[in-house]
Amino acid sequence: SQVGAIKNFDLERMMGCWHVVQYYASTEELPEYACMRSHFTFSKEDQHITMNFSYIFAEDPLREKLVGNITWMIPKFEEPGHWQHTEDIYEGVYNTYVLDTDYDTWGLVMHCAEKMKHPRYLSALLLARKPSLADNEISFLRGKLPEDIDKSFMFDIGQGSCDHLMESSQDDPLAYVVNGRQNGREIFKLVNKL
Repeated sequence: SQVGAIKNFDLERMMGCWHVVQYYASTEELPEYACMRSHFTFSKEDQHITMNFSYIFAEDPLREKLVGNITWMIPKFEEPGHWQHTEDIYEGVYNTYVLDTDYDTWGLVMHCAEKMKHPRYLSALLLARKPSLADNEISFLRGKLPEDIDKSFMFDIGQGSCDHLMESSQDDPLAYVVNGRQNGREIFKLVNKL
């Protein structure tokens, strides 16, 4: 089924901080992320959208916060809910769509890889301004995902006890090797600029 961006999208209202309360991944065995947060900003100068995100590995006894970012451009300004990744390290085009949002409570964002005319769903983020959403809100958003997505690959992202995380010590190479973190850094299969 065709993925499309929300109509009459107000980009500025979408910006700011969101909690990622559920996560769909087409390739993860079981993403054990927690405390995942996204902060969107829009730069009027270069017309780019940036998402800075942070997360921890749920199993990590140190609860060390890891960070990364993704930058998009808007290919067509009459469709501001459709973004394209600016990094040119990927084969093909990577598109992100804001499928729906009410700006104040919830949002749904989907990443797709358009390779060789075969669109592939990479990941989706269920976003909330607060640390949680009501069950009916989650059901509503999940219902907006493409029908051919396997909903069993939707995972809850715990948002409890996330206020006092250990800041990542970027000088410590062990931090990225322990607990398979080398793979974890490739969240969304994009490069985190750590």
